[in-house]
Amino acid sequence: MEQVILSKARQAGTTVNNMLVVLMAVTCGLVVANIYYNQPLLLQMAASFQVNEQQISVIATITQVGYTLGLLFIVSLGDKTERKKLILLKLAGAAVFMGMAAMAVNYWMMLIASLLIGFFSAVPQLLLPMAASMAPDATRGKIVGRVMSGLLIGILLSRTLSGIIGAHYGWQAVFFSGSIAMVLLWIVLALKLPQNPPSFEGSYGSLMRSLGTLTKELPALRQAAFTGFFMFGAFSIFWTTLVFLLEGAPFHYKSDMVGLFGLIGTCGALAAPMAGKSADNKGPQYAIRLGIIGALLAFVIMGFSAGSLTGLIIGVILLDIGMQVTHISNQSKVFALVPEARSRLNTIYISNAFAGGSVGSLMGAQAWSYGHWTGVCILGIVFISSAALINLKKRT
Repeated sequence: MEQVILSKARQAGTTVNNMLVVLMAVTCGLVVANIYYNQPLLLQMAASFQVNEQQISVIATITQVGYTLGLLFIVSLGDKTERKKLILLKLAGAAVFMGMAAMAVNYWMMLIASLLIGFFSAVPQLLLPMAASMAPDATRGKIVGRVMSGLLIGILLSRTLSGIIGAHYGWQAVFFSGSIAMVLLWIVLALKLPQNPPSFEGSYGSLMRSLGTLTKELPALRQAAFTGFFMFGAFSIFWTTLVFLLEGAPFHYKSDMVGLFGLIGTCGALAAPMAGKSADNKGPQYAIRLGIIGALLAFVIMGFSAGSLTGLIIGVILLDIGMQVTHISNQSKVFALVPEARSRLNTIYISNAFAGGSVGSLMGAQAWSYGHWTGVCILGIVFISSAALINLKKRT
């Protein structure tokens, strides 16, 4: 019979300090970057493996599928198993399979490596509940927002870094560098990351069954999960297809210039701590609705900007701000529901978000094939509008 107990981390007096928050934020950024390095490099890899645009876009999709599977089957163990141990295990796997990707000699080897890179790169979703469990109630949203800012900057700068390295040294160098980064990060976390005792006693089977129970009993969790699905789906629709737009007419940019759009998007990462603070002060639903409006406006602007660099830049900034504000506020709402089940709540929410990202990547590639940039933006508007409909009513 399963038994939920109070957080042992709190009982032991373990708290989160500024240096630990910085370490967690940097870790989130470096690890989550693993699943986005491939996006500016898709056309380079397509040329190497002699496949077409639709086939190579599956690399971006399968990486997110792997991330979702890692969330579902491993991250939920953060409530049952000591989190530091899980984090180090996943980092080791990420290092191995980043190396495998760098040495991929054909499309299928890259596909398998990408799936496993995603699976072992779900470390941020262990660190976020860890930070939330250590944070005081009054500042939990702010602290989660600061850690999340590292993750979001990693998502965006990964494209910049991979685009620049890929343009000058080839796509393989990006994955070799990422593998080395994981090894170095493993050493730092082994020395500096504190222990974080679990809050769940029971079997793995009962732990997994409790995911369904939590989903059924918490309407606010369902609302957050569906919102995350459509918002992250729209985010992936844009970023998966942007490389096709920018490397074609009228721009004809190489991967380094494509990657610089990630740098532009980091302006939106500044919204992360503000979103957390807003969730603490006004409640998360207020910020979620603002984020949805910003993302919807972004796709409208970009729909008229297929040949305008200025319009695309404005759209990127608005989309990333909207995505980040919505995501952080959603996560703050989810973490407050059942404190002793934060890893499982996060598993449900983030699994749905990355499932949406996988669907968005796949559908975005299809939209590009049939409707080019107009089709991509219409699909993005449909996804964001779906998130808006879900949030018309407050869930408690």
